[in-house]
Amino acid sequence: MPQEPTERRVVVTGPPRRARPASGYYRPRTEIDEQTTLGHTYVRSLMRIQLRTGLTVFAVLALLVGPLPLVFAAAPDGRLEWAILGFGLYPPLVLLARWYVRRAERNERDFVRLVEDR
Repeated sequence: MPQEPTERRVVVTGPPRRARPASGYYRPRTEIDEQTTLGHTYVRSLMRIQLRTGLTVFAVLALLVGPLPLVFAAAPDGRLEWAILGFGLYPPLVLLARWYVRRAERNERDFVRLVEDR
């Protein structure tokens, strides 16, 4: 009797070395890593948003601190200056710093969500 040919077994020892994504598959992280024009645009947009946040904080800070020399010149008492610095300026500075950090982290989180593999 003739023997049936046996099937040849293939042993896979590791992941394939070249796995090509399906056509139409889009990876923004690759665009950034390869420093393409599109990747540069992604990073530039993140930097622009972070710069806008920083400039907003700077403008608010300038509005808070800028008029203080005029207030101090008009105030006859030295204790009033410390009260203005301690109670009138310190809490808004802390809130402004807290807003800045939360906004910067949210911008970065949105950027990571944009370039994450799905």
